[in-house]
Amino acid sequence: MLFFNWYGYRIITSLMESQADQQLEARLDSQQYDEAELIEVKIPLQVPYQISQPEFERHYGEVEVDGKHYTYVKSKVVDGFLVLKCIANSAKDEIKAAGSNYYKKANGLDQQSSDKKGGDYAGFAKSFWSEYSNKNVYPELSVIVEQSRHSFPIFTQTLPVCYSEVTGQPPEMNV
Repeated sequence: MLFFNWYGYRIITSLMESQADQQLEARLDSQQYDEAELIEVKIPLQVPYQISQPEFERHYGEVEVDGKHYTYVKSKVVDGFLVLKCIANSAKDEIKAAGSNYYKKANGLDQQSSDKKGGDYAGFAKSFWSEYSNKNVYPELSVIVEQSRHSFPIFTQTLPVCYSEVTGQPPEMNV
């Protein structure tokens, strides 16, 4: 049960998300959507000699804006702009919200301060996760290099650096 609370629900929600994405992609490929549901996004292109593509063609991918997921439907290039038509992926948003709610309930993070059941542990978990920021999930490259130097000192030998003074100006070339 503990494993499911830590990792299992993530596996299940990611499987459900991929299944919802596949269903939406199949629906989009067979053009089973309402044109009024599409949102148009224009992105300026800074590419010289860009060839215009006046007709829409099917475009694959997705973007997340303010916590909402949008799936690309079609795109075209016209007058120096990339025009994307997107559709809201509400199924993916609902699955993500359900996973987040499950996590909060399983770890006691949804309780109000007046009816604490988890005691000090719930307060600790709330303070720990509220201070955690996932903006820096991947450490800087310099940190990784520095850690590897301490772990693998044999492989960190560098070439000797030799500086020599220039005695004078370089010769002029007569062409």
